[in-house]
Amino acid sequence: MDLYSRRIIGWSMSRRLSRHLAVNALSMALAQRRPADDLIHHSDRGVQYMSDDFQDLLKKYGITCSMSGKSSCYDTAVVESFFASLKRERTRRKNYRTRDDARADVFDYIERFYNRKRRHGYVGNISPVLFENQTVGLNSGVHET
Repeated sequence: MDLYSRRIIGWSMSRRLSRHLAVNALSMALAQRRPADDLIHHSDRGVQYMSDDFQDLLKKYGITCSMSGKSSCYDTAVVESFFASLKRERTRRKNYRTRDDARADVFDYIERFYNRKRRHGYVGNISPVLFENQTVGLNSGVHET
């Protein structure tokens, strides 16, 4: 999640929690944004974020690693809030036939609804994409309807 706009820029799904899950999500975010220097990646102290593969990827792109304090839920509250919204607004009420069905529905929620249509009080009660377009001029070619 980009904390400036609240836009989800990298995500991944897997059967189990592993370093590949975190590496894939970060790789997606890097491919979408191609960030400049001075980027900070904040996470909890999960083993997937402390893995050599993930830490090597951060170093490769010059990203500063910031991890929350032990047993501190407040440091990752914004992302935890996103997961609560995802569950409440989409996945909790659905039974998926296959993992591919679940992945497609999560894609739809994140890429078509959450980022482009869902209004966020933190960014002036508009969508993350519209907020980015208005404030930093990112040309995503997407307009809020």
